Amino acid sequence: MSESSHSSTDYNFQIKDALLGAQMLFVAFGALVLVPLLTGLNPNVALFTAGAGTLIFQVITRGKVPIFLASSFAFIPPIMYGVKTWGIPGTMCGLCAAGVVYVLLSLLIRWQGSGIVKRVLPPIVTGPVIMVIGLILAPVAVNMAMGKTGDGAFVLFPERTAMIISLSALTATVLASLFGKGFIKLIPILCGIIVGYILSLIFGIVDFSTVSSAPWIAMPHFTLPEWNLQAIFYIVPIAIAPAIEHFGDVLAIGSVTGKDYVKDPGIQNTMLGDGIATSLASFLGGPPNTTYSEVTGAIALTRVFNPAIMTWAAIAAILLAFVNKFGTFLQTIPAPVMGGIMLLLFGAIMVVGLNTLVKSGQDLTEARNLTIVGLILVFGIGGMSFSAGEFTLQGIGLAGIIGVAMNLILPE
Repeated sequence: MSESSHSSTDYNFQIKDALLGAQMLFVAFGALVLVPLLTGLNPNVALFTAGAGTLIFQVITRGKVPIFLASSFAFIPPIMYGVKTWGIPGTMCGLCAAGVVYVLLSLLIRWQGSGIVKRVLPPIVTGPVIMVIGLILAPVAVNMAMGKTGDGAFVLFPERTAMIISLSALTATVLASLFGKGFIKLIPILCGIIVGYILSLIFGIVDFSTVSSAPWIAMPHFTLPEWNLQAIFYIVPIAIAPAIEHFGDVLAIGSVTGKDYVKDPGIQNTMLGDGIATSLASFLGGPPNTTYSEVTGAIALTRVFNPAIMTWAAIAAILLAFVNKFGTFLQTIPAPVMGGIMLLLFGAIMVVGLNTLVKSGQDLTEARNLTIVGLILVFGIGGMSFSAGEFTLQGIGLAGIIGVAMNLILPE
């Protein structure tokens, strides 16, 4: 075969990989932009940090793992609370620190082996913490689905109109998840957003004024963090849940491709990549990153195991981040559409936590287990807080710390 034929074949493979990468980004897109839209962060920044974080992950894992990193749902509650309490820069400080927790965990695994994480963070701790994340946000989802602000303080849209839109978006998401075939089954959130948005256009509640005045191409609006110790103590314990989720996702992609990524490139390296990507994202004003199960599903469907596909997906995300008019358009999605998706999303997070407990096979009525699970749930959902001067620990962060401490202190 001639040299020109070789170059033509390589070029065709690159074009194919680029198209497959764009498809993977499309699979992740609904969940990726949902987090910034719910929390008040910039969707263009989220696209940029997802792409940049994935590239960093690929470098650290030596391009061996076909994983895409993007916005983490686990951090929605602290971001919402943090933006309202400390503003975006202060919240980003706490989220950067959460990435540092992953890095420290990776060093601990490198020193003690992967079993150390299961000893410090067993299902009896991580399960109820994940449940708290879902349950604490239930009122926000209901308020937005009914046309109000997340805290219920202001009415944004007529309740009847909002309920029609939100429940239609919810129904579309559920139907796509249950009965969708092939590619559609991988994008239920995007399907729900599209249906809800179309209905919003019909009811005339979409405001396009900001889109028409926005430039087509512009630098994403990055926000640098500001030192905030309260935000660090509030947000860092929440990193417990996605750290365990990371283990599960690495095992899942390994089962799809038939490779043991826990050994090569090593869970310590995948965790390190996730941590640095999360800190970078937060340093620029984007949501923390996590491994995306939707993309793992797409890999299982297409049977394309080449990690280079994720590199192309990352490049596509970075390029799309500079299309300012696109990000402005995303911000026109009305609250009821988001509320309808959130009704299912936050319920699903709670069920994931419950399933973690069930799969552990432990007797939850046994005194030690009952104490740990019960106090995590009550402290987290009930709003328990401890204060010392300007320092305050409450909510999910407090629940996570209490769970870890009791697991280490209470005798088996």
